[in-house]
Amino acid sequence: MGSVPRRARKPPGRDRRRAAPDPAAPAASPAHTRFLQLDRERALREWQRYEGTAQRELFRQLRERFLLRHAANGAWSLDIGAGPGRFSALLGGPGATTIAVDLSREMLVVGRELGPPGGSPDGHRVTSVQADAARPPFPDGAFAVVALVGNALGFEASSGPHLLESAERLTAPGGLLLVEIAPGPGERSRYLARLPLGAVRRLLAAPPAAVLPRLLREGFEPEPARHRPTSFRRWTVAELTARWASAGWRREETVAVAPVLGPDPERIEEVARDPRAWGRLRDLEELVGGWPERWPRAAAVLIAARRPPRDANDFDGVPTSLR
Repeated sequence: MGSVPRRARKPPGRDRRRAAPDPAAPAASPAHTRFLQLDRERALREWQRYEGTAQRELFRQLRERFLLRHAANGAWSLDIGAGPGRFSALLGGPGATTIAVDLSREMLVVGRELGPPGGSPDGHRVTSVQADAARPPFPDGAFAVVALVGNALGFEASSGPHLLESAERLTAPGGLLLVEIAPGPGERSRYLARLPLGAVRRLLAAPPAAVLPRLLREGFEPEPARHRPTSFRRWTVAELTARWASAGWRREETVAVAPVLGPDPERIEEVARDPRAWGRLRDLEELVGGWPERWPRAAAVLIAARRPPRDANDFDGVPTSLR
């Protein structure tokens, strides 16, 4: 894709034609108010949510691998609801610029403190902006990659469709929209759940093909329903697929997060003791997570959808104005 020309090095500015408030935008939701009032302790906990245990490491690494598969080189990307920016640096490759947007000032401050200092060695820069992504201070179609990871859509509840529409508009023609949803409570393999811990570790050190037949034969057990705020909105893959298909979008990858071991801290910790088993567990989780049967009950599903190109010049997903 090449490097970004010097004239495109400034972040996409406010589109003056869209400076007036959007009359269709909903009023600030209770979730918006909570995010605006978050304190430093809550921001630190959000950063630490993906570290400290093998289970958290697995959940983080599966998300990281997904984002890296869809990172844009030499282009602009946008991380909506970035929080402290745990995943922002993964949205771009060499020569890219990522803007991390969040309502909470404390989230962005913590992200600047804990994130990689001075950008990455390959020239990828991350900058943060405090803003409401439902009323974005950026022009439509400005970003080659737009990410809505975490539970931003779910916690937006009735305002979620407007936030999703905003993310879709910000995605460049031919660009990618990366979305995380929470369709259900999660699940895990019945077969692996009944085996002793050591047996699970030894079995998962083998290639995934050695495990799949028994996984398929015994099926998957749903997790108990988790407490969610009454306003939390569950999205489904089928719902988003229908929405995007009607607008010409193409779903390029869909993967449930950790449907094999699920949220089983003991077994995940045991597997993490063996580097070979740990690597093959991640491969197995991604393989099984790509099966459509695993999506409806998954606690988290990651989706990459490509906006239809405007013309042949948009085939690589990089906005012409930012090349």
